Amino acid sequence: MKLQKVHFPIFIFVVILLFSCKKESNIIIKTKINTEYSNYLALADKHFNDKTYDSAFYYYNKSKLVCNVNDNEKIIYSLLKMAVTQQIQGDYFGSETNATEAIPYFTKTTNFYYKCAVYNILGINYERLDEYDDAIYNYNQAIKYVEVDLPKYVIQNNIAVAYMGKADYTKASNILNHLNQEKNIADDPENHARILDNLGFSYYKLGNSKAVEYINKSIGIRKTINDDFGITTSYMRFSELYSDKKPQLANEYANLAYQKATKVNNVDDRLASLKLIIKNSSGKELKDKTLLFLKINDSITKARQKAKNQFAKIKYDSKKDREENLHLKAQKAENALQLEKAKNRNLTLYIVVGFVLGSLLFLYYYLTTKGKREKTAAIYESETRISKKLHDELANEVYHTIVLAETKDLSTDENKEILLSNLDTIYSGTRNISRQNSTIDTGENFESELKEMLSSYNGSNVNVIIKDNNDINWSKIESEKKIAIYRVLQELLVNMKKHSQCSFVIIGFEENDKQIQISYSDNGVGFGEKMNLRNGLKNAENRIQSIKGTLTFESEPNKGLKAKISFPK
Repeated sequence: MKLQKVHFPIFIFVVILLFSCKKESNIIIKTKINTEYSNYLALADKHFNDKTYDSAFYYYNKSKLVCNVNDNEKIIYSLLKMAVTQQIQGDYFGSETNATEAIPYFTKTTNFYYKCAVYNILGINYERLDEYDDAIYNYNQAIKYVEVDLPKYVIQNNIAVAYMGKADYTKASNILNHLNQEKNIADDPENHARILDNLGFSYYKLGNSKAVEYINKSIGIRKTINDDFGITTSYMRFSELYSDKKPQLANEYANLAYQKATKVNNVDDRLASLKLIIKNSSGKELKDKTLLFLKINDSITKARQKAKNQFAKIKYDSKKDREENLHLKAQKAENALQLEKAKNRNLTLYIVVGFVLGSLLFLYYYLTTKGKREKTAAIYESETRISKKLHDELANEVYHTIVLAETKDLSTDENKEILLSNLDTIYSGTRNISRQNSTIDTGENFESELKEMLSSYNGSNVNVIIKDNNDINWSKIESEKKIAIYRVLQELLVNMKKHSQCSFVIIGFEENDKQIQISYSDNGVGFGEKMNLRNGLKNAENRIQSIKGTLTFESEPNKGLKAKISFPK
């Protein structure tokens, strides 16, 4: 037969702690808790006080679910009350689960009452499940958070009860004997009677003759304070104490215990006292009490199983509802996210389209402006170059011709010849300037016009040689490239005419799969040590770059100039 051990009733101590906490919790509720939490908590407490535990459990669970993630103490309180509710109904596994669930919410600032209550509940659950080592561990954890003596003594008594469950009566009696000597215990009749009863039973198990004395003292105190719960246990102690030597007396005490347990509606003690009666009975009484035991045991088993199922169903349904709500919220959030993404995509598209249009407008404006600037610069450059050529090449000739006409007798053949020669020079210079700045035919006649331009720089002192195998199909070359090549070669020859002092020039044309290459070389004076391109050659370089080509120069003093032009077809 399993011992009926006397410790603080399973839930009273926890409730005391919780009500101490609840007083502080109510203050928090006024300032921080949302209305939904407050309403659920009020309903839960009402059902708890009315002993409609399934409804109490339901609303405590509801109150927990509506807490914010940072409301640690509120969540702990709801879980504690759920655990107490299950413990009262004998659902020790369920109570353990909810009490354990509260531990991760502990922080450095969590009220010690909560921590103590959680571990004490766990200790009682493990003790009721005969897992005494776990019970002792959790009672010791609870004691760390007790700030006043009386609750500390209560938990130490529970530790002693756990050692009694392990049949380690020596350790149990040592703890209880120490508690019996505490002044605070002597001043508290209920706790004093409980410790005397446990100490007396431990002494009985150890064969100490003081066992009966201590249990009798306990009964005396309990009668004085009308503690029928405690008297029931003391009677059962005596029944077990006398069961071997005085079975009739043991049976009398067992019947007294059963009457008290029935009076206070303590089902567990009724079953325990019935076991003692059956142990010490025979005949019809044995049969009747056995049938009664089976009936009560079956009834309480069904009730507790129903309560367990009800608690499990409440948690399952709430979890299912929460998961469905979370799924709906997630779906709603996903839909909102998709709408937001669609908005963002549209916004991004508008920004990109706006940026592209803006870039195109800017590019159009830039290129148009740049084209106008380049055209204006080209016109100015062309005008400047023509003006310079007119001044450098024709102005002196015209001036000398005018002077000749004014000062010489033109009727003589000699002066006529000089005049005609000067006019011919002026005409040739004018024609060259005109040709250099005239419109370039980029059509079918481009090749012949290009060669004609190159040949025009032949003279008495310079021989221009063109190396061309007619491999280049100029009809497939873009007009812009033809104009650039024409002007670049023209610039090279003008530079040659002015500065190179060469006697011959070789210009070669070649074509491969991807590029056209044009080479220029002369035997003139070349450039100095630091090659500084003159304006004309600098313009030539810019022109080639504009058609994505390259123009490179090689030159040393008195060793002529070499230039290489290459550009994609």
